[in-house]
Amino acid sequence: MIAISIAGYDPSGGAGILNDIKTFHALGVYGTAVITVLTAQNPNKIAGIESVSTDFIEKQLETILEDYPVKHVKTGMLYSKENIKLISDKVVDHKLKLVVDPVMIASCGASLTSGNLAKSIKKYLLPNTILTTPNIEEAEKLSGINIHSIDDAMKAAEKIGKICNVIITGGHLNGSNIFFNGSVKVIKGDIIESENIHGTGCSYSAAVTASLVKGYNLLQSIEIAGEFVKNSVINGEWGTLNQLYELKL
Repeated sequence: MIAISIAGYDPSGGAGILNDIKTFHALGVYGTAVITVLTAQNPNKIAGIESVSTDFIEKQLETILEDYPVKHVKTGMLYSKENIKLISDKVVDHKLKLVVDPVMIASCGASLTSGNLAKSIKKYLLPNTILTTPNIEEAEKLSGINIHSIDDAMKAAEKIGKICNVIITGGHLNGSNIFFNGSVKVIKGDIIESENIHGTGCSYSAAVTASLVKGYNLLQSIEIAGEFVKNSVINGEWGTLNQLYELKL
């Protein structure tokens, strides 16, 4: 069981590629990785970003696909329109099943793109996606709808859902996630007070992807991802890893 993460490198290990690989591993899936950007960051700031060339991103991906029977891929920080178009083309060429975390803004508030990428994500990436997992700010950019309530989020999910399945993760919606796959479903959760939230979006989308690799359906994968992130926030990463090994998910 193998998955690929295509995302940025966070040297603090809290988000991006390192987070994704640890999440895959916790859920019993072998993780491979294609790095799109190098960052100098910690949970509180981003000090710098160095992009990887689109040609080298392609070389990384093709080299992995030559030797590994990968079917499921998740994307995180893609950074540029050119990278988005490349990944979209590769997903189609290799018939990959794609989960998109449409990373545009870091948890500390810093921009993680070379421009306004919402249009490119909608045009090139989402039509070839089985699920996208935006947070509130990302869902606003993708839908053009300001989200202040669950009703607003439902409208945004319906709009994005015209392109692909979507779950709007609801850290700012009293813990509720809004799932649309033909109809709207509100998945209620709990608000947990914690500073341990860096990279939770990465963990969530990676956990969904790993669960899909293991044969769970989309709703089951979403539920597993929700539990994974909740345990991560409550216990910290290693507490979550131990719990998931014990649960043998």
